[in-house]
Amino acid sequence: MSQTQVAAVTDDFAAADESAERGHVVDGPVLSTIVRLATPTVLVLVAQSLVGVAETWYVSFLGGDALAGASLVFPIIMLMTMMSNGGLGSGVASAVARALGAGRREDANALVWHAVVLAIGAGIVFAVAAWLLGPALYRGLGGSGGALDAAVSYSHILFAGSIPIWIVNLLAAALRGAGDVRTPAKVTLVGSAIVVAASPALIFGLGPIPAMGIAGAGLATVLFYVGASAYLLRRLRREGLAVRLVRSRIDARLLGDVMRVGLPAAASTIQPNLTVIVVTGAVGAFGIQAIAGYGMASRLDYLLVPVLFGLGSAVLTMVGMSVGARAFERARRIAWTGAALGFAIAGGVGLIAAFAPTLWLNTFSSDPALVEPGVSYLRRVAPAYGLFGAGFVLSFASQGAARVLWPFLAGTARLVIAAGLGWLAVHYLDASMSTLFAIVGGSLVAFFAVIATALSAGTTLRRAPEGKNF
Repeated sequence: MSQTQVAAVTDDFAAADESAERGHVVDGPVLSTIVRLATPTVLVLVAQSLVGVAETWYVSFLGGDALAGASLVFPIIMLMTMMSNGGLGSGVASAVARALGAGRREDANALVWHAVVLAIGAGIVFAVAAWLLGPALYRGLGGSGGALDAAVSYSHILFAGSIPIWIVNLLAAALRGAGDVRTPAKVTLVGSAIVVAASPALIFGLGPIPAMGIAGAGLATVLFYVGASAYLLRRLRREGLAVRLVRSRIDARLLGDVMRVGLPAAASTIQPNLTVIVVTGAVGAFGIQAIAGYGMASRLDYLLVPVLFGLGSAVLTMVGMSVGARAFERARRIAWTGAALGFAIAGGVGLIAAFAPTLWLNTFSSDPALVEPGVSYLRRVAPAYGLFGAGFVLSFASQGAARVLWPFLAGTARLVIAAGLGWLAVHYLDASMSTLFAIVGGSLVAFFAVIATALSAGTTLRRAPEGKNF
């Protein structure tokens, strides 16, 4: 058998496997398919988040200023990460899933190239904005002295890698939209191990490597994304994956298919991060130590996001393919099953954190001045984690169906309550820090209530005119 014949047979098997996989996503058992699709992404993203926890632990040895500086930058870098993963990334994943569900494979491949173009543009915007506006923003959030210096140093290094970060996240989204969760998983697992090993050497110095302090933590992350982007760009040029990177002309129709989900979804990811930024500023009224303590506690919020993102990505893919195949009742069943899983997982973590907050906080510090604000936060916010988890997954289900108005409204409710009411309570009503955190907890309840009500009323997962996203 010639090499050409072998390649043809291999491609036939790959195409058959991918067709069977798509059929299983559309027709297979709901719960087991969600778990099978979500598990690799959940495990890998949890590992990635634990890398962030490890870096925070490393940075804690540099002192309170470095820890506070990292806390100031953290919501900004998470904004970019969530916009690329869950914002425009959701637009890419949804478009790819719907294209494959409708049998439009050429469109799915072309969407990968569109994702790269979007990644380069968005990466440039974030890099320039962080360089020009970052110092003023961190100062406005309460940073000063050594904490502000640490924040600026950390930020400049991290955002210098904006383009590769966007490329990796949007390509991973395209693969997940096609039902391929293994390739992004392998890349992230290897990268996480490299970052954990490289960070202490770059932060504290090792042999000929000079000690870079907090900037070293940022550099380790950037080096991973540079390598990962190079690998994925090369890998996606080959045959055998669910979708391929094929250079093509920019198609307004395909770009619009991404953006009609991606832009509102990006706005929805801005909302929780803007909430964190404003709440951080409100906490700053109580001092630098309060910022550090709040930063330690709120890291647990972000540690939940990878688990929920993994579930949400699986639900988005399954809902997108089901909607593409016009299986709307199945799409609704997928959404509620995923929401129940999100509630159980996040709610379990929330109960533990609420009743034993120091189990988490003492990982970073045993200083009472830092731990006390964190305890106050977790006891008031963590009990609402379950509802947050369910609402998070339901938002992804809506994005999979290209229906993004209600997730946006749910995020708006959270923003108005936590950031708006919280800020006013602290700065104009002299509210205590515990009152601020109680308001934040209430905002998570409102977030779930809005999106769940929309789904229950049938306004989200139902057939809509082409091009509509509400």
